[in-house]
Amino acid sequence: QVQLVESGGGLVQAGGSLRLSCAASGRTFSSYYMGWFRQTPGKEREFVAVISWSGGGTWYVDSVKGRFTISRDNAANTMYLQMNSLKPEDTAVYYCAARYGSRGRLTAPEYDYWGQGTQVTVSS
Repeated sequence: QVQLVESGGGLVQAGGSLRLSCAASGRTFSSYYMGWFRQTPGKEREFVAVISWSGGGTWYVDSVKGRFTISRDNAANTMYLQMNSLKPEDTAVYYCAARYGSRGRLTAPEYDYWGQGTQVTVSS
């Protein structure tokens, strides 16, 4: 069982930066692939970035490559998403998620545990 709590969302102007955090409970955090997904009203939850249990592998949706960086600190049971050069189209509720053992197919149904979400709003 893993419980996830996101923080760090907010309102920022286009071109600005935000850093999201995801704090996880449980002693087996390092056994989980961790990901960030986002969702806007009326749309499906979209993959943003995923990091392997060791941190050695990362994957991103094309629209955020070069702007977002996913990282994790297994000693602190925490994952991060550094978001730079934010655009209005990045506006969404951002969720962190955990999947035991493997990366999966980078879709929301493949992930086992979810946080409550944090709102990110980018104004133009």
